[in-house]
Amino acid sequence: MNAFVEHHKNSIQFGYRCFDRLLLNGLIQPSQQPERVLGFFNTYREGKRVTRRTLTEIADQFQYWLKNRSEKWGAPILEPPDGSGDDSRRDKFMDRYFEDAKPNQVVAILKAREPARILVAIGGKDNDSPHLEYKQRWVNQFNFYLNDPHWGRMFVRMCPYFPFSARVCLNQHHWLAIRMREEGIDFQQCTNAFLRCSNPARLQELADSLTTQDLLKCGQKWLAAFTPFISDKERKHAGCQHRLFFSQVEYCDNLIFHRRAAIDELTQRLLDLNRTIGQPKKITMIFGRKVTKQYKGKLQTVIEDLDLPNPVIRSHYGHGFAKQYVRDDRILRTEPATNNVYDYGVNKDVENLPRLRERMSEIIDHYHDVQQDVLETFIDRGQLRKLAEPTILPNGRRIPGLKLDQPRQLAVMHSLVRFANIAASGRFTTADLYQPALHTLGMTDSQYSLASFRYDLSKLRAKGLVERIPHSRRYQLVGKGYSICVAFLKLFEKIYAPLTAGLLAPFGGDRLLPDEKRCALDRLYQRICDDLDALLRAVGLKVAA
Repeated sequence: MNAFVEHHKNSIQFGYRCFDRLLLNGLIQPSQQPERVLGFFNTYREGKRVTRRTLTEIADQFQYWLKNRSEKWGAPILEPPDGSGDDSRRDKFMDRYFEDAKPNQVVAILKAREPARILVAIGGKDNDSPHLEYKQRWVNQFNFYLNDPHWGRMFVRMCPYFPFSARVCLNQHHWLAIRMREEGIDFQQCTNAFLRCSNPARLQELADSLTTQDLLKCGQKWLAAFTPFISDKERKHAGCQHRLFFSQVEYCDNLIFHRRAAIDELTQRLLDLNRTIGQPKKITMIFGRKVTKQYKGKLQTVIEDLDLPNPVIRSHYGHGFAKQYVRDDRILRTEPATNNVYDYGVNKDVENLPRLRERMSEIIDHYHDVQQDVLETFIDRGQLRKLAEPTILPNGRRIPGLKLDQPRQLAVMHSLVRFANIAASGRFTTADLYQPALHTLGMTDSQYSLASFRYDLSKLRAKGLVERIPHSRRYQLVGKGYSICVAFLKLFEKIYAPLTAGLLAPFGGDRLLPDEKRCALDRLYQRICDDLDALLRAVGLKVAA
């Protein structure tokens, strides 16, 4: 149990983690090289020449087979709805075809023009020995929407052109629903989540029991059914069977709260704090991967859909992101997703499912721990005074202490607590932090040099909050370093600065506003100001006008 869940456990009814959307690429590996394709035709197709006409005939055969199967299955071939790139719109469009679907039934086939890697013959139509190459082309592909007995609603996308690249789309929520029905567990499924479950512990056990074989058994069954060009003998002896690789993976943590009010209050605080201390415009430490000079991806946190009832906090890294949002009124979902599992240090073969689950679960724990640091950070009595005192190093050098009112020091702390640092396993160079600090201060490098930045960073090193990694130029926060930085920023930005502004430069019209027309935060600040005025009067000091 991470710190976030531990802190809010009294408000949480139950929680579970599972894979959400799983997109698997299917490739027939012996067909990925032109010379191996020639060998296949020589061995299994009586030496037939691989020409442009041959490749066209293979595609035509698939079209004839598709038309025949469509009529036999009673599955219409459909054009995609408007906005064909929107998967959620496609899913909604297909809903009515799944009504009363039987196990192993193909309910509909959706045709869509999408890019695919296909084999092409370079040369004239009558050339019997063309040059073979693989090219990326936009072609019509066919999405078979079906009801699998073990996975429920799913689809398989097939390219009709050799070498028949494919994609399998699964969702573990449907898989779990079937498992729980088999075990007689009472539950309520709302779209793509479980809002109620009579046995949450068993739900999590089932979620963790998903294996690579569950993916392979389902995927290879349907890929074989939708690739009529390849015979069972060729699959067995020539290895012409689709191998499955992770293409897009979503893994979600779902916390179901007792009351909507509790989750509304929590998410409003998260949205407010992530606009400031979380540094939404720059984010680099949740994903546990080092960011090097060669890194070309996106490092950013944004708060999206602010005009909608449930805004999303989205933290980008590499080819993916982690997002947090409320769904179905009472569910707080934290969901890392990626289009390239290499970003997480995991290979793409589906055999790596256990390692991928472990890594994505770690990302969620890191995300929750950081959010809890942002929400609640406490400093023990006497610690603040010790942090402000100078530090004497073993060599006698005196390093100034940490002060709450030093803009340069606060800028260094801002750069240290960016979520973006989490993507790099919490490791960073001074160059990684320098530009964000300049941006926070609104200064140029001539006004605030890198040497000055390193001097300010040395103050945190002297207090044991930051350390240099041996034999490298990288640093990392240690112990309560992250929490201390967040505490300083919260004290200054949320307490000292607003109170000082209210006391020294108040807006005159504010005093005329009725309390009920002020926001809750302003009323709390005003209450503190009024209490300070009463305290000064009680001790005989004059209150400033």
